[in-house]
Amino acid sequence: MPQSLRFDGAPAVRTPGHVFVYGTLRRGGRNDIARFRPEPIHVADAAIAGTLYDLGAYPGLVLNGKGRVLGEIYRIEPEVEAVLDVLEEVADDDSGEYIKRRVTVDAGTRQFECLVYEIHPARISGRAVIGSGDWIAHAAAK
Repeated sequence: MPQSLRFDGAPAVRTPGHVFVYGTLRRGGRNDIARFRPEPIHVADAAIAGTLYDLGAYPGLVLNGKGRVLGEIYRIEPEVEAVLDVLEEVADDDSGEYIKRRVTVDAGTRQFECLVYEIHPARISGRAVIGSGDWIAHAAAK
């Protein structure tokens, strides 16, 4: 993996960050984020403004929709972020299946800057909205 350089030419240190997961990466989901290494640390349950779509085997989130989407916040290491980018088919030109966004997520009395994987708008045409905003409950009822 290429290293970033700081303005003084020294290697930049990649620090842990946070990710908001809302679909198969949630606890109990078929891609449960706890299986990745170094192991992500659960920080909080949360919800964000958005619309959740049923894409068959997994959901897609459109941010700033009219509903609330339930999920979980995890602290992750850069190595896990890189694996998630591949899993979510993120492309540098935003043409992949998901687009990686950075958003502020409220979790009770705390706020976290989180990565959120938003579905590419071209992928939701004709897809049903999950009104509850809860993929785990929706998938269990299928």
